[in-house]
Amino acid sequence: MGEVDPAFIQDPQHRPKFSTIQPEDIPVIDLSPITNHTLSDSSSIENLVKEIGSACKEWGFFQVTNHGVPLTLRQNIEIASRLFFAQSLEEKRKVSKSENNTLGYHDTEHTKNIRDWKEVFDFLARDPTFIPLTSDEHDDRLTQLTNQSPEYPPNFRVIIQEYIQEMEKLCFKLLELIALSLGIEANRFEEFFIKNQTSSIRLNHYPPCPYPGLALGVGRHKDPGALTILAQDEVGGLEVKRKADQEWIGVKPTLDAYIINVGDIIQVWSNDAYESVEHRVVVNSEKERFSIPFFFYPAHETEVKPLEELINEQNPSKYRPYKWGKFITHRKNTNFKNQNVENIQIYHYKLIDPRHCF
Repeated sequence: MGEVDPAFIQDPQHRPKFSTIQPEDIPVIDLSPITNHTLSDSSSIENLVKEIGSACKEWGFFQVTNHGVPLTLRQNIEIASRLFFAQSLEEKRKVSKSENNTLGYHDTEHTKNIRDWKEVFDFLARDPTFIPLTSDEHDDRLTQLTNQSPEYPPNFRVIIQEYIQEMEKLCFKLLELIALSLGIEANRFEEFFIKNQTSSIRLNHYPPCPYPGLALGVGRHKDPGALTILAQDEVGGLEVKRKADQEWIGVKPTLDAYIINVGDIIQVWSNDAYESVEHRVVVNSEKERFSIPFFFYPAHETEVKPLEELINEQNPSKYRPYKWGKFITHRKNTNFKNQNVENIQIYHYKLIDPRHCF
């Protein structure tokens, strides 16, 4: 234990178990009915909507194939990620993020106040992006976030921007399917993203870890946004907390597939019909791992609350509204170091159902 930096050590109850639960296939959904028009018909789309709804309800996670994202764009960004992280720490830190600029390189991120075994590079989908300066609800000031780009590899910015465009297209398609699965209009979610959004992409590198039984690549957490689209390599390491029994289940890498998970915003919009599920990343002592999540976030001024179409006397609203920009600003400001307090979560906005009060 002497050589282990205590900052990385998980509490015993949150340390990974490597032998108890075998990896399980989360739902794998073929998107051909919406990406290949020769296969598209009303019955196939109806079945696709049912599949999406079931996956969101039962797992909160699913994988998609035949998604329409060109393989070359994914390969380009994966190569760029490997080239960037292979540089010296001195070179990478030339584009380090800070509390004033939360974009760029970072290697000391904390999840639930425990340091993650990873290094990352964050990049905005919209440059610049405006978010609230503070999480104070009475403070109307905004701050401007802008991207940093390293000198190496060449065309880094262009490669990421081209990939982001495809991620956005896929997110809009998925949101339409999720809306239909909830019984609402297909374009219901579009208004929250079409003009402005605060989406971002992250390049993750998880180096081999000499003590994989004590540390995590990313500690247990739920994603705060609407959707996350994850490209992971063949090494694997993502674990999802299975809703049925609360066990941690490894997600098998599927060639050329993307892993999708619904975030906190979908949980609130759906009034808990769909749930944002805890997940984490385990590390190993032999292989490095790379992954690329795209986080689909609405405009900062979005007021997040259960959709009117999904609440009634029998199913009253379970959340009070919150401003997305204030929420995400609070989260960003507490990711840099151990705060010794819990980060803000959507359950802080949960309402008590008066029907259950006695």
